[in-house]
Amino acid sequence: TPAMRTFEDYLQALDWARSIGGLTGLMARADANAQAIFDFCVANDWIDNLAEDPATRSNTSVCLKFTDDRIPDGAVFAKAVAKRLEAEGVALDIGAYRDAPAGLRIWCGGTVETSDIEAMLPWLDWAFHAEIEALAQAA
Repeated sequence: TPAMRTFEDYLQALDWARSIGGLTGLMARADANAQAIFDFCVANDWIDNLAEDPATRSNTSVCLKFTDDRIPDGAVFAKAVAKRLEAEGVALDIGAYRDAPAGLRIWCGGTVETSDIEAMLPWLDWAFHAEIEALAQAA
């Protein structure tokens, strides 16, 4: 049987969701989070949404791909970028799933603050350029 603490946690989560506008508020937060990443992709020619058709893009699990021609192996590069971000404590578990195309997967659900997504994006830019520099030095 579930512990009473489980029910209390659930009730607190529902209260929080109601306090930010319920389902509509949660959806708006997810939209804002995803839009911050979509705008970042538009501003940077080395990264793009994995889903090329905007109608098929997720606003919660945003999947990205690296598009820079200097990247010889997308999977290795994406793992290296994710590792750099994790080492800095910036983003955890953002690598694409093992059976998915190479890239990054960023959770943008309604429980995430848009300011946290926006704070992560300059770090993503840094990690990308650091890995490009590492490739150039290895060549």
